[in-house]
Amino acid sequence: MSDYLLIESRDPFDSGCSHYHQLAEDLVRSGKKVTLLLVQNGVLPARPCDASKALTDMSRQGVEILADDFSLQERGIDPGSLAEGVMAASLEIVIEQMVEGRKVLWH
Repeated sequence: MSDYLLIESRDPFDSGCSHYHQLAEDLVRSGKKVTLLLVQNGVLPARPCDASKALTDMSRQGVEILADDFSLQERGIDPGSLAEGVMAASLEIVIEQMVEGRKVLWH
């Protein structure tokens, strides 16, 4: 049974990410361990806002939601004020989860 690391780099305000979020939720429902890592403009909904509600809902369903700390810093987002269910992390998490054998998908 493979677990997954999904990486989201697109700005959800100008490109649709709902299908990617649905994939994360479907994988968790099927018993997979899933981390959604937000990088680059993908961190924009990590701030509490209307778009962050989808992230909070996913985290409540069991998807681990992480936001790249460098991407947060570059966009002036305080890692201490992230939406519920979103935690800051370094990109090292990608290597760590690949070593664990997770399948990695990038959007």
